[in-house]
Amino acid sequence: MYFEISNPMEYHAALYIRLSKEDENEGPSESVTNQKSLLNEFVQQHRLSVYETYVDDGWSGTNFDRPDFQRMIGDIEARKVNMVITKDLSRLGRDYIMTGHYMERYFPEKRVRYISLLDGIDTGVESSANDITPFRAIMNDMYAKDISKKIRSVKRDKQRKGQFIGGKPVYGYKMHPTEKNKIVIDEEVAPMVRRIFGMALAGMSCRQIATQLNAEGVPTPATYAGLPVPNPGPYTGLWSSERISDMLQNETYIGNMVQGRSVKISYKSKKCLKQDRENWVIVEGTHEPLIDTETFRKVRMLVNSRKHTRSRTYDFLLKGLIFCHECGYPLALLNRKNAAGEDVLYFVCRTYQRFTRAGVCSCHSIKEKTVTDAVIAKVREVCEACLTPKELLPIAQKTVEQAQKENAPETGMQAIQSKIDSLTANLDKMYMDRLSGLLAEADFERIYSKVKLERSLLEEKRQELELRKKSPVRTEDRAKELVQCFMDSAFASRELLVSLIERIELTEDKRVIIKFRFQQLNDVNST
Repeated sequence: MYFEISNPMEYHAALYIRLSKEDENEGPSESVTNQKSLLNEFVQQHRLSVYETYVDDGWSGTNFDRPDFQRMIGDIEARKVNMVITKDLSRLGRDYIMTGHYMERYFPEKRVRYISLLDGIDTGVESSANDITPFRAIMNDMYAKDISKKIRSVKRDKQRKGQFIGGKPVYGYKMHPTEKNKIVIDEEVAPMVRRIFGMALAGMSCRQIATQLNAEGVPTPATYAGLPVPNPGPYTGLWSSERISDMLQNETYIGNMVQGRSVKISYKSKKCLKQDRENWVIVEGTHEPLIDTETFRKVRMLVNSRKHTRSRTYDFLLKGLIFCHECGYPLALLNRKNAAGEDVLYFVCRTYQRFTRAGVCSCHSIKEKTVTDAVIAKVREVCEACLTPKELLPIAQKTVEQAQKENAPETGMQAIQSKIDSLTANLDKMYMDRLSGLLAEADFERIYSKVKLERSLLEEKRQELELRKKSPVRTEDRAKELVQCFMDSAFASRELLVSLIERIELTEDKRVIIKFRFQQLNDVNST
């Protein structure tokens, strides 16, 4: 291609070279050395003055935050450069929008002449090659998109095979010293992971665990891994309840590889979006577990039980278990002063609290201690009926067998999924009725919140059944475990209450209704 440069002394040229890992597969003609040789030959032939050679080695063409490219832009802004030369248009970039921005707007506004040798593009002269430049840019962008799809497909395939493809394994694991895409237990911090699960099993909330670790000065996973913090803030380097909650529900700790929890928006953006659990890639038994399955199941049950209440100020024994009998919503907890000026906790209906003037539901106000004492007394009464180990073991075994039969993972998950699908369809219909004006805004918000909460509870129950299906527990072992728990644990133990009680309801006339997880205990309760 012939280029005409009539006044070479007026130009201070920037030679720009870019090579990405994908370009290396195209052969040696794309190498930095080859590009540099071609550009130097051109400037010598046309007696051009070279201000600087800019090289970005290993950078994708879809990313315009390349170090040397930005350095070149800085020299253009400083008016040190007024000509940019590349081997071809794809060296400048493969994002047709940004490439067009620089060619059609930025370079002309800065009076910079751009030349692409192999494409015959020269913005300093009128040429038919310039007219098809947008189409070349689009083709380059399509190439980058195709490469991105292939890379994503390869990564997804590795994920399905249970191969680890992330940058850093989860806290408690490290990369295998010899095998690629495999993780092993990091013995240096593994005891801390086991301790965190032990603290949760003992009844400590995620917030309490985080506070304890911060008080002891335990390094966070990010600090331990030495990960850089772009914008450090006042809470940088501290454990959070969200971090603890995420750890306690991560199946990686029971030997399952969990990946695909977030994905990039597109090949042009680094931003990632969190994925719903059903879109995660989970492969079982890929590495040595840190936590046994039964401990993990119990901890998940404890963590999920706290999601039924929005109270974050007080920790109380019945947290996440107690609901309003009339409206079905979790009860709120308030702190009030008595006549002696002492703090006293009261249960109140959250619906009444939010919509007092609308007359929705009633207050249900009652001391937290009164309800807790009543629940403990009822649990003690029910358990004492079968407290003798010899009598308790066959009852517990029969109860477990019946529960497993009635709540078989296969049939249970089908029924739950059917209910979830039905609720989702109802939500969609309500939304359309709201848009068409058939449903008032206030009614929509009230019904929508209630149905969404019900669906969320069903999804948690489905996850529990999935875990039970993956790691079943023998009936005899489960029965013995329950007997031992009855005999050794205090009736006020939160773990025992969560294991025994599915739901507690407080009626308008202050009656306490307990629904046990096992039918046998419900029968004793009703007699």
